[in-house]
Amino acid sequence: MLEVRGLRKVFGDFVAVDDVGFTLPEGGSLAVVGESGSGKSTTARMIAGLEAPSGGHFAVAGERRRPGRVRGAERRARARQVQMVFQDPYSSLDRRQRVRDAVAEAVRLHRPAKGTAVDERVAELLGMVGVDERQAASLPRELSGGQRQRVAIARALAAEPRVLILDEAVAALDVSIQAQILNLLAHVRENTGTALLFITHDLAAVPHISDEVLVMRAGRVVEQGPVASVLGAPREAYTRRLIESVPKPGWKPRRRPRAEGD
Repeated sequence: MLEVRGLRKVFGDFVAVDDVGFTLPEGGSLAVVGESGSGKSTTARMIAGLEAPSGGHFAVAGERRRPGRVRGAERRARARQVQMVFQDPYSSLDRRQRVRDAVAEAVRLHRPAKGTAVDERVAELLGMVGVDERQAASLPRELSGGQRQRVAIARALAAEPRVLILDEAVAALDVSIQAQILNLLAHVRENTGTALLFITHDLAAVPHISDEVLVMRAGRVVEQGPVASVLGAPREAYTRRLIESVPKPGWKPRRRPRAEGD
């Protein structure tokens, strides 16, 4: 469903992404992990069409995409194939627009539907992500963070994308809500065949959503493979350090010794 080859992004003298490549099958799920500044979000933004690659190429459903601007109908067609859900759903939703209207707008943008057909599709999408009638009539500020993220996912699914990119989409949520959203995404993947590209720094969430994992450092891929292999028996010292940085049950931060005069 997604094939990436030699993807590269340069900002001035800084190489943010260098020779990144991977494949993602239909209905598959790949996690891209690494510390801040590793290039994982820049990679995702290029695939979503929000950044222009400096080199390399990628293909969605067999359609090869090269660097360069696209306009009008082609840009909309590409957006239908690849959708992205961000870390902060509040900033991606119109604060003046009720949930139902926000999703209806996305339905009308991506699919030729009018009248009751739009209403039926909106109800289907909101039902799929667990948003009830009362929440559908609410403004974004009236919802919790987890509910807003469900709405953002419904808007993305309105395009019926072949690939859904989730850029730190559960990072700002508490653990119990994270679990709900991850379960929702697994359900979406199973029932629609949508491939998931999961961008995260949270290694603890990876086994719950992904089959494969790709580890990035300083813009390059340092390790990739099945989740159980990479996280269970990592080959690279950098991957081992990432795994060791995940807080364990009962972990408490060390207190800095008080210096005299403090």
